[in-house]
This record gives sequence, C-alpha cells and structure tokens, in this order.
Amino acid sequence: MPRATTHPTGPATGSAAPAHPLAALPWEELVTSALLGTDRRPPAPRGGPAPADGPGALLDAAALHTLRRRAGLRPAVPGARPGPAPHDPRPPLPEAARQRLAQLLADRAAPTASGRRGAAPDLTELIPQWLATANRQGFRAPAALLPPLLDAARARTDLRPQALAFAGPRGLWLAALNPEWKFALRGSAGGVLVPDTGDPEAVRRLWEEGLFAERIALLDAVRVQDPAAALALLTTTWSTERAEDRLMFLDSLRTGLGARDEEFLEQALSDRSRNVRATAAELLSALPSSAFAGRMAARAASCVNPDRTGAGASIAVEAPHECDAGMQRDGVVPVPPTGRGERSWWLGQLVEATPLGVWQERFGGRPAAEIVALPVADDWAGELHAAWCRAAVRQRDPQWARALLGVASAPPAGAPGPASIAERSKLLAVLPEAERADWVAAFIAAHGLSEAFQLLGVCTVPWTGPLGRAVVDALDIARDGGSYPWSFSGVMGLAERCLDPAEADRLEVLTAAPDEREGASPGAGGYWSEAFQRLVSTLRLRAAMEAELT
Repeated sequence: MPRATTHPTGPATGSAAPAHPLAALPWEELVTSALLGTDRRPPAPRGGPAPADGPGALLDAAALHTLRRRAGLRPAVPGARPGPAPHDPRPPLPEAARQRLAQLLADRAAPTASGRRGAAPDLTELIPQWLATANRQGFRAPAALLPPLLDAARARTDLRPQALAFAGPRGLWLAALNPEWKFALRGSAGGVLVPDTGDPEAVRRLWEEGLFAERIALLDAVRVQDPAAALALLTTTWSTERAEDRLMFLDSLRTGLGARDEEFLEQALSDRSRNVRATAAELLSALPSSAFAGRMAARAASCVNPDRTGAGASIAVEAPHECDAGMQRDGVVPVPPTGRGERSWWLGQLVEATPLGVWQERFGGRPAAEIVALPVADDWAGELHAAWCRAAVRQRDPQWARALLGVASAPPAGAPGPASIAERSKLLAVLPEAERADWVAAFIAAHGLSEAFQLLGVCTVPWTGPLGRAVVDALDIARDGGSYPWSFSGVMGLAERCLDPAEADRLEVLTAAPDEREGASPGAGGYWSEAFQRLVSTLRLRAAMEAELT
C-alpha cells in the first residue's frame, strides 16, 4: 500500500514544505517504472540523480499524484433524464412462455470435457425458433428480459432480426441508452413501430428526421401499402443519401417491383456507387418488358443462337469480343475475377440479365427442359447453364429452375444444369415449398446425406413427412454402417430444429444403444444412442414451447 507523503500540501502555517524530488514526473513515467521495476527503470527527476530509496520514492510520488488528482476532480454534469419508454400495445407473454424465455437466455451450457454433447437439448439453438413463434403470435417482450435479449442479439447476428422485432419499441429505447447495444439502432428495422402510413405528415417527418433503421422500416411499410408512394418518398432525398444507404433503400424496391419503377432504376444505372448500379441492373432485369431487359436480350441473342448446321439441333455460342461503354453503363463489369476469361465473364453477365422467355421464343417455342437438354458447341455448356441458373434465381422462374435442377436421383455430373450444391440450393428456393421438400427427399434417398446439408437449409420448417423420414432413414443407415455420429452432426442439428415435433414418439426406438458390430467404429453405438436421445428430447421440448406460446 502506498505510503502517505509527509505534508504533501505544506503545513497549515503556510510555509512551503520541500518539494518531492519526483513530483514533476508525469504519471505515465511512474507507471512505467512500476511495471519494469525500479532496478531496471529507476525514477529520476529531470536533470537530477535518482533517489537513493527508489521503491519508496516511487510510492511516495504515486501517493502525491493520487491526492492531487482526487483534489482536482469536479462533480460530473448531470445528463438529461431519458424520456419514458414508448408504449408497446402487444399483449404480454403467458407466464410459462416468459419462464421458458428466461431459461433459454440464461443457458450457457458448455460441452463436457470429453467433447460429447450428451443427450440434453441445446437450449441456445432453440432461441431463434422460440422468437419466430413469439413474433408470429404477436407477443411483446417482458421488460425485465430486454437486457439479456439484447445481449444475446449482440453476441449472435443471426438472432438480431427476430430479437429486435420481439423487443419492439421499448427495446430500441433501451438500446439507445447503452453503447454496447448500438447495433440495434443501425442494423435492423425489425423492432421499429412505424407511424400510420395514412398520415402523410407523420410519414414525411419520420423519413426526414428518423434513424436509419426507422427510415428503412417506414419505406418497407409504405412500399407494401402503396409502391408508388414509397418510390415518390425515396426520390425526395435520393440525391443526398449516403451510398450505403442508397443501396439499402434500393433493395426495398424488390417488394412490389413494377413498370412504374423503371425510370427511377434507369437513372440509378448512372449512380456513382458501383454496388448501387449493380442492384439497379439486377432489378431492371427482373422486368421483362423494360428497355434494359430489351438491350441485354439483344446483346445475348447475338451471342447464343440455335445451330442447325449439324445433324441435329444444338446451341452455338459466340462470346462478346469487347465490353463497350453501353454494356458497362448497363452494369456489365468489364474486369473478370482472377482465373476467369474476359469473354466468358461478359457472356455470363449478358445471359443472366436476359429475360428467360427470350430463349423459348428464340428456340422455336421449346419448353425450358428441352432447351437445357440441347447440346452446346465448343464447351460453352457449363458457362451457359450457370448463367441460366442465375437468371432463374433472379427472375424467380420455377419452370427454368425445375429444368436446370433435373431429376433428383440423377448423378449430378451427368445431368445438365448446376454442378454445385450451392447453385442447386438457390434453384430449389424458387420452387414451391412442397415440391422443394420432395426433391430434397428424393436426392437424399439416392445420394445420402453427405451433400444434402445445404439443400436441407432451404426447406421450410417443420420438414414435411416424406423429407423428415428420408433424413431419419439416412441417419439410421449411417448408424447401422458403423459411422461416428459427429460425421453427421450438422444434419443432426438441423433435424433437432426442423423435424416435426410429432415425430418424437416414432423415433423413440432409435434411442436404444445398438449392439457393437464387427468392423464398426469403437463406441459409435453409444454416441448414436446419445444423439438420438437428444433429438427426441429436443423435439418434445419444441412441442412444449409451441404449446406455451399458443
């Protein structure tokens, strides 16, 4: 403990005490001497020798500095009292659901020392589903749980949209008082209650004065009610917005996109931000009758044509030889990524921006499946099909998505269309939910689970009966084959969150530990038993959570 300096401020009579030899040293130098040790860094006054008792002099000087700093403190200026939290008209949670949320937010279960997850459900992985259900039911967050809810959303970005929607206006009010929660004020509009969109003055005031999250929520709400009014609102401040904000606002036009937006998007093609230009081009390509789509179709049609010179119908490709100013103005990026050829890069951008109906007209009215099956000359098939995949996703065309996906049971390498699982998952997202689930179930039945994880991620929760049975059957086959369950931990985790909870009783039989088989991985049976016990208990917990909220 530091020794007090004798008469640090002088005696009461007013006669000055001798100045401490280290009194003039800055606090930082004293700290450095303390950290390094007075033997290595003896404290010494400017131009003078170091004190004989280095440690004692250092402590005396530290005490003197501390006393000076305390004596010099000024009372803090009180801040303005925050206004009351806004009213949230949503009904409160049922008590059982409130207790469940507190349990989910408080859970910090860690893996055991062996690395095994055990048979207990992972509560933290159920938070997104709980929040989604609570938001569908229209409940408001309990005030006492807003701090842990915002902490959870701060730590996990995947929770933020649902968490902020559930937190509502009170959550945003609270976030404004804590710098650690500032993400809530800029990153999502989910928690914002927008004014009545029928009140023009309130809409104008919030648009001009609100936070970014509030403005995004407002634009989205007006866009749903009246797309033309939302566009008019955006044009009032477009030229003064920051580039990153223009990009987010432009993305709101995806809702209700129509011919009325074409003139504005054409102007955005000349925006100073490349990302804004690219988004405007993407939106225009989704308007088949737009002038932009016509320009891109004319360019693409000069490159891709029916070839009837051979024995049968095929597709001839002549990629562009240059990327002229007009193409660049329409969003074609002239410089390809590393490893890509210029001509193939330009061709892909033209084809993906061309309305898919153009190809059916150009190939004599053939349906998409027949066009995709045509042979393509000079090894251009991969580039052409990849561009058609991107076009089908951009234009949300299920006919072309279905044709490019092909039959789920067919070997991927032998079928036309996308070669990667990532491209297939994007195409699946275009199909109706039931058809999507049936296709993935057939894929799993034919090819197993090793490549199905990304495909399962685009299927609607809860999984349909056929899809759930296909996943469980594949897991059962893997168990019988003696594989370790952690090879399928990703799929098992999805099953815990996505299987229909009603399947729990049917899966009970899989929780028993199987007999060890010859050639099986040692201890695999016990691990599988734990994994299926966790699956069943998680499904039952999800059913209880659903009942508490409904």
